[in-house]
Amino acid sequence: MNYIGSKNKLSDFIFDRITSVVGYELSDKVFCDMFAGTGIIGRKFKPLVKQVISNDIELYSYILNKNYIENHTSISYEALLDELNNLEGIPGFIFEEYSENGKANRLYFSENNGKKIDAIRKRIEDWYNKYFISDSQYYFLLCSLLESADKIANTASVYGAFLKKIKRSAQKELVIEPALFEINSNSHKVYNENANNLINRIEGDILYLDPPYNARQYGANYHLLNTISEYKEFQPKGKTGLRDYVRSKYCSRSNVEDEFERLIQSAKFKYIFLSYNNEGLMSLEQIKQIMSKYGRYDCFSIDYQRFRSDTSKNRSYSANSTIEYLHLCEKL
Repeated sequence: MNYIGSKNKLSDFIFDRITSVVGYELSDKVFCDMFAGTGIIGRKFKPLVKQVISNDIELYSYILNKNYIENHTSISYEALLDELNNLEGIPGFIFEEYSENGKANRLYFSENNGKKIDAIRKRIEDWYNKYFISDSQYYFLLCSLLESADKIANTASVYGAFLKKIKRSAQKELVIEPALFEINSNSHKVYNENANNLINRIEGDILYLDPPYNARQYGANYHLLNTISEYKEFQPKGKTGLRDYVRSKYCSRSNVEDEFERLIQSAKFKYIFLSYNNEGLMSLEQIKQIMSKYGRYDCFSIDYQRFRSDTSKNRSYSANSTIEYLHLCEKL
C-alpha cells in the first residue's frame, strides 16, 4: 500500500540501528510496534524475536496486523479466494456510497469494483458468522481484500478525496491476491487501542514508536478502509463520505508533547526507539529533552525521499527530501 509515513524503504535503516544497540541475538526479546500502521517494522522483527506486540487505533491497521503479525501457522485459503474472486457483484453500501453510478456518485471505485467489494465483504462476514472459516482465515481474507481494493482505488493514494474521472488502474477488475504472512512457531499479540492506554498493560524489551508526525489524521485519510473493515451502514458526511473517526493527540501541536512524555514515562521497556522526521510537530530538541529525562539518549538520522500523495507538478513542496530521525531512550 502507498501509505503516509510508511517505513518500508526505511526498514533496513531502522532494523540496523536497533540491532546495533540491542544486539543481534533477539530470540528471547519481546518487540512492540506501538503505532503499527501496515506493520512493516513488526514484520521485519517477527521471525527473529520471541514475540511481537502490535497495536494501532485504526481498524484497518488492526486487520492488517492480525494477519501479518498474529497469524503464524499455515492456513487453507486457495479455494476461499477462488470463490471470492468468482462472485458476481451486488449493489451494497460501498457501491451506493463510494462508487461510480451509486446514489452518492463518489468515485472512489468503478461501478463493477464497488459491487464486487460489497459481494466479497458480505461473503467473508457470512462465512465467519456461520463458523465456516476460522479467525485466522477471517483476518487473512479481510487483509487480502483491503490491500487488493486499495490497488484499484480511484485516488491519488489517500482517501481524503477521489479523482474526478476513473483512472486507468482503477478500471482494472478487482482480483483478491493473497496477503501471505510469515510462518513461525511463536505466538504474537495484536491490539486496537489508544497507545497511551495500552502502554500501562504491556511490557517487553524493545518498544518501537512511529506516531503521526503532523496534523494529518489517519482516520480521515484512510476512512474508506475502515468502512470496508467494519462494514456497517452509517450516514457518510460531505463530498468525500467521511465517517466519524478518532482524532489522535499526536496530531495536535498543543497536546503532542504531554501525550508523548506520558507514553515514555509509562513504558516498561528497556529500549525505546522513536521514528520522527525534521518536519514533525515536535522538534529535535523537544524530543531529546523528554527522552533524556528517562534514560540514556542517542539519535540516528538518514535523508529520506518525502511521501507525495500525488505526482502533480503544480503542487508545491517545501523540499524533495526530509531527515528521518531514529531517537533512542535506553531506560535506566
